[in-house]
This record gives sequence, C-alpha cells and structure tokens, in this order.
Amino acid sequence: MSQDLRVFLEQLDKDGEICHVTEPVKREYEISTLMMELEKQRKYPVMWFDQVDGGDIPVVTNILGSKDRFAKAMGVKTEDLSFEFAERIKNRFDDVKLVENPPCDAHLITGDDVDLTLLPIITHFPIDAGPYITSGLTVAKDPETGCETLGFHRLQLKGKNKLGISFHSRQRMWEFFRKSEERGENMKAAICIGVHPNIALGSQASIPYHLGKYGAIGGLFGEPLEVSPCATMDLNVPTYSEIVLEGEVLCNVREPEGPFAEYTNYACFRSTENVFQVNAIRYREKPIFHDITPAMSSEHITIVSIQREGDITKFLKQNLPNIKAVHSPLSSCGIFHCYVSMKKTAEGQAQQVILTALGMDHHIKMVIVVDEDVDVFNEQEVLWAMATRLQADKGVMIFPNMMGETLDPSTGDDGLTAKMGIDATKPLSGYSPKIEIDENVIEDIKRLFKYVK
Repeated sequence: MSQDLRVFLEQLDKDGEICHVTEPVKREYEISTLMMELEKQRKYPVMWFDQVDGGDIPVVTNILGSKDRFAKAMGVKTEDLSFEFAERIKNRFDDVKLVENPPCDAHLITGDDVDLTLLPIITHFPIDAGPYITSGLTVAKDPETGCETLGFHRLQLKGKNKLGISFHSRQRMWEFFRKSEERGENMKAAICIGVHPNIALGSQASIPYHLGKYGAIGGLFGEPLEVSPCATMDLNVPTYSEIVLEGEVLCNVREPEGPFAEYTNYACFRSTENVFQVNAIRYREKPIFHDITPAMSSEHITIVSIQREGDITKFLKQNLPNIKAVHSPLSSCGIFHCYVSMKKTAEGQAQQVILTALGMDHHIKMVIVVDEDVDVFNEQEVLWAMATRLQADKGVMIFPNMMGETLDPSTGDDGLTAKMGIDATKPLSGYSPKIEIDENVIEDIKRLFKYVK
C-alpha cells in the first residue's frame, strides 16, 4: 500500500470525490465558510483550491471528512473501520523503514530566509486570533527514552519564523515538553503538513506511553512506516510529507495564543501558550497544502470519533462479554458521548460498561448503554431506548469532580467535570415485546415503491 498522500488523492480524483476550484479565493474566511455551508447541506467533498490569494501552492481540504474515506485509505469496509483500526494498531511494526532523499528534500529554506507567510495558511473564522495551520502533525521524541510521538496541535502564525502552539490535551507531547523544560532545553520538533490518512489516524492511537506512535501507524498500513531524517536535527518524519517545518519549542517562553475555533464549536481561549521557532522549511516539488476546517466540522471531528470507537470497542471486548457496537457521535464533537449496545446476560453489566468506558478515557462525559436491538449509529433509536426503557432514579449514575477535557467550555479552570452513565437497557425478563416487521414481506412490497412519489 502506498504511504503517499498524492497517490491517495489521485484515486479519490478518479472516483469523482474531488471538486477543483480554479478561480481565486481568499485566505481569510472564504474556504472555511464554504466548507461549513456544505456541512449544512450534508455534502462532504474534497475541495481543491488552485489559487489562494494569488499563490501557486494549492490548498486541499476535507480529505479526512468522512469515514468512507478513512475506510478507503485502510482498504476496509466502512462498517468495519473502527474495529479494524483497534485491531491493526495492536499489530505493530516497530522497525521503521528509513528512506533517504525523501520528496520534501526538493526544496530547503533555512536561516533568515525562513518565511512562513509563503505558505497559504488560512484564517478560518472571525473569532480566531489569526491564521492557523490546522493539519500539521507535530513530531517529537521523549528526551529520556527517545520514544517518538506525533499529534495534532493547533499552530497560530505569529511571524515569519514563529508559531504559537498549545499542548492543552495534557498527553504525550505535553509530557515530552515538560521533561525537556525541566532539563532547561528546547524541545526539538517537526511539523508535517500533508500526510496519508492512515498517518493522521494512527497519530490518534491510545497506546502505552513507553511505545512510539510510528509502530501503531505501521499496523494500519500492514507494513513498517517509511520515515526520513530531518535536515537540521536528529528526528525522523513520515517520508512523503508534503511540507515539513523543522524547529524547536522554546524552553521557559510563553506568549498569548488564541482564541481559536475549536471542535466544540466554541471559541477556545485556553492554551499552554508555547512558542515554536521554525528553523527550516522543506517541501516537495509543487507542494500541496492540506487545511482542516476547524470548529465542529466533519474533518475536525471524524478522525477523533473513529479512534474513540475503535479503542473503546477493543477495551470493552477485552473486559466484558457480548459487546455489539460502540459509537462516538458527531453530535458530541466525536469525543464527549459514547453509545454502547450489548446483549445483556446479567443485571449490572450495563453499569460495568459505564464504569469501564469512563475509566479508560477521561474525555468521555456520558455513556449510554442500550440493548443489542438498538442501532447506536442511529441517534433516534438511542433516544427512543432512553424514552421507553429508562427510569432516571434507577438507571442514571452521576460522578462529580472527575478529570475532563480542558477544551470543554462547561468545565472549570481546573478542567474537572461531572460525568454521567445511563442504563437504557430492558430488564432481562417480563418486558413488553418490541414491534417487528415481518422480514419475509420486505421483498414482496418493493413492487409497490413505484407508486410513491
């Protein structure tokens, strides 16, 4: 399987999934406004803009905007995507494939010639503090173990060689920088723009801290990840990255960063206020600039939803019997709510599901457990189960003062949140039967559809 984003985009183009815009568009607001309007119409094409403010670097957006596209990238059926993700990241390839002379070696800018304004960095919404790189995967190593990680962190354009960056997720990158700062050192890092969807998805994998993300990404490809050395420091990055920014997160330096239109669909003023100094820019011949529309867009949320569904499914199936499906709906920003269907064989199992799911992911605020006859991917059915199978005084569990997501505007400054579990399953016996359609008649009545306008 090719690990090159360009090969993947060529296939999408052949399949008619890319819309090419040849007329000029502005960097400020136009692209994100168009994408949000298409969201309202439930249309999710890949949009390719040839001319952005007169520049010659095209901007491509919505590459990650649907589960179908991620499934195509992995070569699986859409309905199997989350489960396949969870399974494949366990099949690690920890020995990466080192490739010399990667395509992004075509152009190298260093020193005083570094100028980020040459890139078509987009200003997305009026609330944003300025232009933001939204698709950049930040790559760094643990200063103690050398274990690598990569992940999405918002990047505010602040100058020709300076970006604001925030580590508010309080996970690996935050920990790596904390260790570097304790040593009085800048954290060497690179930002990769324009990578294959499997690399983007693999960056979200929940794995033990002593393991690197590159091995998990290799599992998604079914082969070792191809990486290449940076030009100015000892760090390997995905070989086929369209653009690579090499630099360092400055020790003991903080500057205001934000606000930014986060995936919660609210302006986020919370930030760790770190500063990324760019020392070199490398890019491919005729590079492609990938932009992710922020706020509550499908491209911003779908990747998180897939990861949550896959990881929670894997974790629940390891600890509980008869788990049927798990869904992290886009209505909850793909992260805050979790719907689980199961074949209940003993009372109390739903409560065990709730405790297990909340315990494995601090982002989740609410878990709803339903019976196997409820489609968790259809929110109307989940709400129906709550309406007809739940008594709040018996089926609702509240957990106050738990660790939450700092980007959730309903949390306090300390990031603590209340969480809730809902058991919307039927008792094991004595409940009214659900009305069902005779499956044998479905084929027979299809002849009558011709009368329906």
